[in-house]
Amino acid sequence: MAAKLSSSGGADRYQEEQNAEINVTPFVDVMLVLLIIFMVAAPMAAVTVKVALPPAVAPPGTNPPKPVYISIQPNGNIYIQDRRTDLATLGDDLRSQLGESRNPTKERIFIRGDKDVLYGDFMGVMNMLQDNGFYSVALVGEDQN
Repeated sequence: MAAKLSSSGGADRYQEEQNAEINVTPFVDVMLVLLIIFMVAAPMAAVTVKVALPPAVAPPGTNPPKPVYISIQPNGNIYIQDRRTDLATLGDDLRSQLGESRNPTKERIFIRGDKDVLYGDFMGVMNMLQDNGFYSVALVGEDQN
């Protein structure tokens, strides 16, 4: 879209027309940079421990601001987020993962147990959580939908 600023006789050849076109190049550059940032950051936000979850039929609940996952594999390995731990140090490792600002008695811990985990291993994790003051526990299952 162009417009002339004045229409006087001899001065027209020195007048420039106004250019009202939008330059989209900076916009595209910013969008590409944001796309690359999200492509790099998205895989880091996912839990990478492989666990075959049993099906769940309950409606999904709301998640806390930053959920804490404990994963139990069939061979008995225990993970807090992506870090391996053992049953003896589970409480201390969980407190260090949460930090000083979060209260264990009000914190909800999500347990991701493989469908082939032994019941004794699962109860050992549950008892250790309770012994260390983590009373709110949620079990994660695979959605059927």
